[in-house]
Amino acid sequence: MAEPINAAPTKAERTSELCPVDAKKELLMECNNIWKELEQCQSKIMLLGIETLLKSDTKLALLMLQWKALTVDYQECHERSPETISTNPDVLLELGKEELQKVKNDLEKVLSAVCSKNKQLEEDLEREQQWYEEQEQMLNTLNRIEEETKPQVEQLYKTRGLEELRNKMLQLKTYKKELLSALGEFLDEHFPLPQDSGSAIKRNFSSEPAVELLALQDILEILINKLMTTPHEPYVTINESFWPPYIELLLRFGMALRHPEDPNRMRLEAFHK
Repeated sequence: MAEPINAAPTKAERTSELCPVDAKKELLMECNNIWKELEQCQSKIMLLGIETLLKSDTKLALLMLQWKALTVDYQECHERSPETISTNPDVLLELGKEELQKVKNDLEKVLSAVCSKNKQLEEDLEREQQWYEEQEQMLNTLNRIEEETKPQVEQLYKTRGLEELRNKMLQLKTYKKELLSALGEFLDEHFPLPQDSGSAIKRNFSSEPAVELLALQDILEILINKLMTTPHEPYVTINESFWPPYIELLLRFGMALRHPEDPNRMRLEAFHK
């Protein structure tokens, strides 16, 4: 019996033994062949359109429309990337492996960048936490110092307040002395005591002793002190030491007022109210 003749390997058997580089070359060759067939078809269509232009106007319009449609399809096929049209599973497997390797490399680069960014963020977070702890310690220290110095500050404020009040009182006393001195000089110059008996007036009867009259400044001081010490009872009893012209002067100019029920009592007008 004759031995069978070894048949030539099929296309699938040849591609199964190809390496990835040969598979890519075979795929490119197939694409180039298909592209050449498309160009030949386009050329034939163009020639066919030129030959039928002379037959009739109807056919001319129809062919022009077909030519435009084919031109648009040709441009779209020319501009877009050609898709994998091989049906060989080995070729598709190798191409898939290559694409997956590219994707893997891209993902590894992204992972490396993300890890580096996370590391930098962790370092920044650590620095921020350290800064926060330092600020918190400083705040606690300042609060402790504030609590320790608060009594001293309060005592200083009290001492300073008392010192200021004491200075104001001294200033007021000095100002009061100056006012009283100026008032005394004014009254001595313009409202002196009668000159016939000095500071005393003798009565008609020799048996009665002489009465020492008070100066107008003394009368005013008595009225002022009475008004300030007992404002609820500011009236002063008029005695013989009050010279009547002085009393009349104070009453006429509204500086003093008589008691509404007792004419022998008078008080100073409350100008400070």
